[in-house]
Amino acid sequence: MSHNSASPGHCRSPLSALLAASRMLTLLLISFLLLGGYFQYIRTVEAALNERWTPDAGARLFSERPLPPFIEESAITTYALPLHTSGRDVVDATGRRFKFASVNWYGASDEIFVPGGLDVQHRSVIARTIRLLGFNSVRLPYADEMVIENPHVLPHLLTANPDLVGMRALDIYAACVEALTDAGIAVIINNHITTATWCCGADPCDSGWANDHLGPICRVSQSEEDWIQHWETVMQRFVDNPLVIGADLRNEVRGAWGTMPWSRWAAAAENCGNRLLRMNRDWLIIVGGTESNNDLSGVRLRPVELDVKNRVVYSAHIYAWSGWGSKEGRYSKRSYASFTQAMRHNWAYLVEDDVAPVWVGEFGAPRHPGLGDINYWDNLLRYLKKLDADFAYWAINPRKPHDNVLETYSLVEDDWLTPILDYRMRDMTELIAGSNRDEWLKDYNEEL
Repeated sequence: MSHNSASPGHCRSPLSALLAASRMLTLLLISFLLLGGYFQYIRTVEAALNERWTPDAGARLFSERPLPPFIEESAITTYALPLHTSGRDVVDATGRRFKFASVNWYGASDEIFVPGGLDVQHRSVIARTIRLLGFNSVRLPYADEMVIENPHVLPHLLTANPDLVGMRALDIYAACVEALTDAGIAVIINNHITTATWCCGADPCDSGWANDHLGPICRVSQSEEDWIQHWETVMQRFVDNPLVIGADLRNEVRGAWGTMPWSRWAAAAENCGNRLLRMNRDWLIIVGGTESNNDLSGVRLRPVELDVKNRVVYSAHIYAWSGWGSKEGRYSKRSYASFTQAMRHNWAYLVEDDVAPVWVGEFGAPRHPGLGDINYWDNLLRYLKKLDADFAYWAINPRKPHDNVLETYSLVEDDWLTPILDYRMRDMTELIAGSNRDEWLKDYNEEL
């Protein structure tokens, strides 16, 4: 047999080849159709989530009424200090629960090195506005760069506070703390970011408390010891102010694709927390979860333990876009059952099982929300009310530091005086009232 002869078993007729090619083309066509249908479905879902929400009757009615009065018994000045933890609660020396009803006031962690609004209102007026909104505490962020550089703040950022013109950033920060505590508002100091800029992006230099392992790529470089020393510099000014009640050690610790081990962060938090407690053993030490404060599940096996007992408060951040990497998708898309399941897994088990306090240190929604925003908000506030949770809304500021653009999550108008009475303040007013919500609503309606 010739070596060039084809074996019958390997012969393929032109018709067979054509059928095989046809099947391949059909499979490719079906795949493209399915893929196109999937992307069209995603576009449709996203478009639906972004559709503008029309305020319901309850939100419209709330916006037409006067702002409910501050609940005087919630003020930190009515408590027997110092505070400590007991199970899921923060309590005073008599065992009375102090519920964090907080708002974030940002700016000192950004490029301008100063809390926002000091060009519009005196800091004491801003403090009174915060109290009139019903909040009993403020989370006040700072950047490590502010501590390192401690620059003079530009005068045009202080036009409503002429007594602060010519002062450095740390002095102005301390003056704002004093204004808050003089108004009877508790203050939680927050180390927000390393480089003074808007948080949080993908820059690995700002993803954790230390970045010296990254070498020269970071404009502002610091070790863990540097970070702790910055904390000591900031907190030294407040050692004798009893209304500065705690230190929120670091904002939104994270690693690329979930690579930040909880155990590593917990050890650093213990190191820093113990150093601060040597300065003042009465401070609460607040430790956020990993994955941008989303995940506290590691506490189950590895709690944070400090030299002074009953000082650890954990913190979680929850936004509409949170949960984006999971099978169930972002929180804006989820059902209440799916949402609460994630909350219990991530952090709420600590509250429900009476293990430790969890302060929801950031959450928020826009003034003019889409349907996805409202779905997230309704699910979250329903759950927070059920838990009677400690919280801090992001944020009061009507404008962002960079380019002075509008802050869509703001609770006040540009004058830093006029409250935005919408669905958010309606729900937070009920959340502030907490376990006395029904009685408070009854009294409020009767007064009107």
